[in-house]
Amino acid sequence: MVCIMPEHPCSHDRSERVPFGKRDVPADTKSQLVNRVFDSVANRYDLMNDLMSGGMHRLWKRRMLDELAIRPPARLLDVAGGTGDIALRALKRFSAHQIEVTLCDLNGRMLDIGRRRAWDQGYLKGINWLCADGEALPLPDCYFDSCTLAFGLRNMTHIDRAVEEIFRVIKPGGRFLCLEFTPDIAPPLRGIYDAYSLRVIPKIGDWVTGNSEAYHYLVNSIRRFPRAAQVAMLLEQKGFAGVRVDKLSAGVASLHSAWRV
Repeated sequence: MVCIMPEHPCSHDRSERVPFGKRDVPADTKSQLVNRVFDSVANRYDLMNDLMSGGMHRLWKRRMLDELAIRPPARLLDVAGGTGDIALRALKRFSAHQIEVTLCDLNGRMLDIGRRRAWDQGYLKGINWLCADGEALPLPDCYFDSCTLAFGLRNMTHIDRAVEEIFRVIKPGGRFLCLEFTPDIAPPLRGIYDAYSLRVIPKIGDWVTGNSEAYHYLVNSIRRFPRAAQVAMLLEQKGFAGVRVDKLSAGVASLHSAWRV
């Protein structure tokens, strides 16, 4: 699969450093490092989602699609859609005659697994698979009725640029839903959550994928991600209206809802 890169790649200040797990790295290297992480875990990514969240990610994604309230016929963009979980869930709710889904992800291996998964489930049509950078979407302005992004925003080099791009491609009156792990854990659960995420998840990752370092990165990417209120403020700054935040499972994840008006 050929990945589409922007004709004029986003310029990076050579001195700029951005979070990558516990450490900071040059901005122009983060996407490559993130790609390597997902290359290494792609085959077991869906299983690890279940183990990391205790299966709760399924309920959170169902909640996101409940909020979507699509009116067919509609175009849905799923950014950082990986192995196709959200796209396939959308097609199960709405037939390919009612909804056109474009799934965008920078990692070709994740997309390959997603396409095989869709084929195995009988979805031969209905999803456009796009290997591209979420910070420079090769898509037209004001094209999509809705956009979803699940557990991918924190992996972007510049989350503000990703939000700008999503705003650009959504039609006026369109909706954006962002589901993400957030560091907003309710205080009574903080100790248990920290112990599980820092000690248990990397061990499970090593057992399932043979790569504990990838899950050290994923855990620490959550810890360094902005709080839910900061993400909401960013959405408003980039032009979205009607921004709402729902904290899920005592703050383990947050669902942001916003409209382009």
